[in-house]
Amino acid sequence: MLKGILPKEYAFFDFFDEHIQITIQICKEFKSLTEAPTKILEYVEKIDKLEKEADKIHDTCTEALHKTFITPIERSDIFNIIKRMDDIADNMRTASNRMSIYEITEIRDEAKEMADILLNSTTELKEAIFGLRNIKKPDVINEKCALIHKLENDADEILRKAITRLFKEKDTVLIIKWKEIFERLEKAVDRCDNLANLIEGVLIDNA
Repeated sequence: MLKGILPKEYAFFDFFDEHIQITIQICKEFKSLTEAPTKILEYVEKIDKLEKEADKIHDTCTEALHKTFITPIERSDIFNIIKRMDDIADNMRTASNRMSIYEITEIRDEAKEMADILLNSTTELKEAIFGLRNIKKPDVINEKCALIHKLENDADEILRKAITRLFKEKDTVLIIKWKEIFERLEKAVDRCDNLANLIEGVLIDNA
């Protein structure tokens, strides 16, 4: 009987799970985009639609946070986790849109590598986020967060390689276009790493 009148505080974990699933799908669509640039508009439309769905989950979660008295973890942690998740989706959308606006027809190898890292990072985040439901068993969460940190380091190396190669080009406009795209992809990876840091902080606070 009480279950029906008490706030559904644990629904926040459902918001997290739903959002990361959409974010993974965005990364899959982006990876497909890098493999078939002739269909770039098709993939950009899919990513835009998915990002709007992610925005709705972010807004619903934030609204619920204002209305819920009891939360499973700190309110600030919930807010920051859903915000970082939304940042990943937003930067992915921006990167794909830039590729469309700039009429990119040839995908650089480093962009394909970054697409793989983003898909792997968000997949590992899915497991870490789901682990928050059973926070007293942190082994899986710690393992997944460590993998995400490694992927972020790998992305740094790819970015350095990409920028070094890019600035050897003679086409100034091409340099400007790809530099902005790479920077957006880097931000998306950084947000994955930030999110892993937040999750590790939640573990420490609830140890």
